[in-house]
Amino acid sequence: MRAVLTLVLLALCTFGFGQEKFDVTAVQKFQKELNTEYADAKTSPLNTEDLAKFKSLDFYPINEKAFVVAKFIRTKDEKPFKMPASGSIKQIYVKYGEAHFVMDGKELKLNIYRNIELSKREEYKDHLFLPFSDLTSGKESYIGGKYIDLKIPAGNTIVIDFNLSYNPYCAYSHNYSCPKVPLENDLAIEIKAGVKKFHN
Repeated sequence: MRAVLTLVLLALCTFGFGQEKFDVTAVQKFQKELNTEYADAKTSPLNTEDLAKFKSLDFYPINEKAFVVAKFIRTKDEKPFKMPASGSIKQIYVKYGEAHFVMDGKELKLNIYRNIELSKREEYKDHLFLPFSDLTSGKESYIGGKYIDLKIPAGNTIVIDFNLSYNPYCAYSHNYSCPKVPLENDLAIEIKAGVKKFHN
């Protein structure tokens, strides 16, 4: 019986904490899938001219220091709001929680949001949205900041891997209306990870 319990505990530990370790293969998979999506005319946000010569997005080198396990604070009684957008289409979001973490010796905080309409769909019921900008925005990375897709955490921590950050479609075409990064998610730090800007 004790042996069975030990195996169960080991399995739980592996499952629970294995998700909080940096995985370079997950980043490589993300990059490959993103390139595949952008190379396909059916799924690409690129205009015809850019698509014709597209080979790969420009990524920062994979950076383990850009992987953080943040303290997650669920915020309650938040009012839904229309998130400002680059175009006329504005979607309804609600602040779902806060992520507190340390990077390069600095204590940082990011607000995490949930798209109200999207969360009604079964495949997105656990989806969270993290828009952010940093000191690379407008220089090496897109001036409008980047996004990271997250899932609702089970406990009081949440993994944020900035290597998985990507540009909004507006970085590639003016035909899209993209949520703007809220001012409170503008970080006074350089995060050299994820997708770089598309056009110089």
